[in-house]
Amino acid sequence: MTPASGEPRVIVAEADAVAAIAADRIVQTLVTAIEARGVAHWATTGGSNPAGVYRELLRPGRRDLVVWDSVHIWWGDDRYVPRDDPLSNVRAVDQILVHDGLLQDAGGPATGLPIPFDHLHPFRTEESLGEGHDAAYCAAALADELAAIGPPSPGGWPIFDLVFLGIGADGHVLSVFPGSAAFDAEGWAMAIPPPTHIEPHVERVTMNPAIIGVARDVLVVATGAAKAAVLAEILGPVREPRRWPAQLARHERATWILDTEAAALLSG
Repeated sequence: MTPASGEPRVIVAEADAVAAIAADRIVQTLVTAIEARGVAHWATTGGSNPAGVYRELLRPGRRDLVVWDSVHIWWGDDRYVPRDDPLSNVRAVDQILVHDGLLQDAGGPATGLPIPFDHLHPFRTEESLGEGHDAAYCAAALADELAAIGPPSPGGWPIFDLVFLGIGADGHVLSVFPGSAAFDAEGWAMAIPPPTHIEPHVERVTMNPAIIGVARDVLVVATGAAKAAVLAEILGPVREPRRWPAQLARHERATWILDTEAAALLSG
């Protein structure tokens, strides 16, 4: 779809093409950032979509285009669980994207991307839990790490080269749910109480949603008929981000990639 002024680009594709299109967009964004600034800062996501996109990034035609040791991966949010927990947003990267570096398959082939371990910047949930700290402590530690070695923040918020997002069934992005106090927070990262209206009912940590508005590029991926109704609201005529937090990604530097089922109720 051709975007209106100030609106995101919306790409509608068949389900089996969505991950490949998203991976191409990620490669393009990372290459552009590295060429311009020598480094790329990517804030990634959890949920159901990343695994397929990560597998597409491993294909030689894409992986060979990026200087991966110039890429830093951050996580926009996570559940307050250990890194290897099935609910962890980090787990898909560990198991798919950088598999050989983290799981150390003795004698096996290199399967992951050559991203240095110290270029991976998750919320340190496992360490915080192990030391008896709460989620607020974990969020504050990530904010400190961002300030020390993260992307530049000339306007007060870290400017990522890429923010990769999925959309929750209630229209949330990151762990910013409808009506969240995160909208008014001043910190770069914060704890989020367990949501009662949507699963999983576990405590979260999240970056401030302000990062979506200042990022150089935002990529939103949504698939399946279950997302159709909420996407019709998010991309509809009424703008109310506190009700539909994903509307924070309705701006001209964002690309939304939807499959035909997810886009079925969009007008125009």
